[in-house]
Amino acid sequence: MTVTAARAANSTTLEALARFGFLGYGLVHLLFAWLILQLALGQPADEGDQSGALRTLAQQPLGSVLVGAVVVGLLAMAVWQALEAAIGHREDSGGERTFERLASAGRVAVYGYFAWTGYKVLKGANSDSADKQQSLSADLMGSEGGRWLVGLGGIALAVLGAGLVWYGLVKRFEKHLRIHQMSAAARTLSRRLGVAGYTSKGIAYGIAGVLFVVAAATYDPSKARGLDSTLDTLRQQTYGTLLLILMALGIGAFAAFCVIQARYRKV
Repeated sequence: MTVTAARAANSTTLEALARFGFLGYGLVHLLFAWLILQLALGQPADEGDQSGALRTLAQQPLGSVLVGAVVVGLLAMAVWQALEAAIGHREDSGGERTFERLASAGRVAVYGYFAWTGYKVLKGANSDSADKQQSLSADLMGSEGGRWLVGLGGIALAVLGAGLVWYGLVKRFEKHLRIHQMSAAARTLSRRLGVAGYTSKGIAYGIAGVLFVVAAATYDPSKARGLDSTLDTLRQQTYGTLLLILMALGIGAFAAFCVIQARYRKV
């Protein structure tokens, strides 16, 4: 099984699709950044999260083709990370190897979720993902056990956000890049984009997690709306417009970093 997985992981076709997937992942985040910027400027936008970004893409000329291509790339990335979780990262050993395998398993869930979201967009599902989250939270909070689940989910999301901030600030992403193939300028650029991108994503997920915990504690499902609620909370602050603009720039930086990963990521 492990030998088969290792051979699959070394597939040239899978590598090409995974690299293409990073471009698609970057495109989704670029559109996400655009939606955040629209919200900052007081303009109406679709859902303020990645599902809204995919819907925006689907509405463009040849949008369905582009979304379909993004879905294929994301699925390839999910398969690649599943294989990494199964056989481990070749450059790691011991506890670090275990950590990276767990991280790869988490990425499978992330890429798989976005691929599924893209598939639903192609199938024409128009329901708001934030509304779904709120409805699910309301159902769960109908019982004491459900409130605990919502709260634990919020804690997990907040921990994920903190992890992304740490991942960016310590520049751990560099260990997955082919640094030796990069010029000094490219390495400096990738470092700056990676730090800004991961930190911004981490802050967004962290705030979303805190709002889920607050929703569970106060019986208020309206706060459990994921990134939609996060952006709305930021907008209502004294310097909300500035905060959203900075968030949009950070997510845009992550989009650009995805392009760098498409070229230099170890696959």
